[in-house]
Amino acid sequence: MAHRARKRFGQNFLQDERVVERIVGALAPARDDRLVEIGPGLGALTAPLLERVDRLDVVELDRDLAAALPGRLGHPANLAVHQADALRFDFRALIEDRPLRLIGNLPYNISTPLLFHLLDQADAPPSTGAGLPTPPIADMHFMLQQEVVDRLVAAPDSTTRGRLSVMAQARAEVVRLFGVPPGAFRPAPKVDSAVVRIVPKALSLEERVRLPLLEEIVRAAFAQRRKTLRNTLKGLLDAERMEAAGIDPTRRAQTLSLTEFERLADQLYQARAA
Repeated sequence: MAHRARKRFGQNFLQDERVVERIVGALAPARDDRLVEIGPGLGALTAPLLERVDRLDVVELDRDLAAALPGRLGHPANLAVHQADALRFDFRALIEDRPLRLIGNLPYNISTPLLFHLLDQADAPPSTGAGLPTPPIADMHFMLQQEVVDRLVAAPDSTTRGRLSVMAQARAEVVRLFGVPPGAFRPAPKVDSAVVRIVPKALSLEERVRLPLLEEIVRAAFAQRRKTLRNTLKGLLDAERMEAAGIDPTRRAQTLSLTEFERLADQLYQARAA
């Protein structure tokens, strides 16, 4: 019996073989890669990946899909299915002697919180005491809503630049690879999609300490996009502190580079340490 896509899980199943080939080609997996697929669905990506790696772990929320996937693919010995919510799944538990590589067609309704969960998982200290590689996630190749990808890669002065842009770029190198039309899926979504490569950065201790302050600054700065930093950061930094960071208080959040936001975070640290 054919599986009917479930709206509550945001299911849109990839069916275009040419798109599948492009994604697998962009990933270029090695035989011994520790590969994890999120949301395998009906196995369009899973099948060609199984041919290329010694082991493939997949994380699927839908109980029916998770139970049916091995049989659909001929019960391959190198497939390990985890029926779980990716938003709560501990991906680092799958690590052995090398970092993970993640791939998937992510449900649009959870893509942003899932990306932050995965970046949190990738942010391991330089020495964990458990022999884990650093960072524990080498890279991620995801199909996402085009709008989300636009925000992830947005540069300063872009209308799509926001909190997601800055915080993702603070923690990873993000590159848009190619677009995917609605017709590549069943059922076809009402929006375009795109494939993105995300490579987590190995953060220094200083960068890790700064991260919560950077998040605080960025969240406040973008809370009211049309207002100047003098207004949005009121209560966090005064004009003098902004100028000490080399930032004109009359600028708006979307005009700032990552480096400039990091300088503001450093000023916040100094202000609170004083």
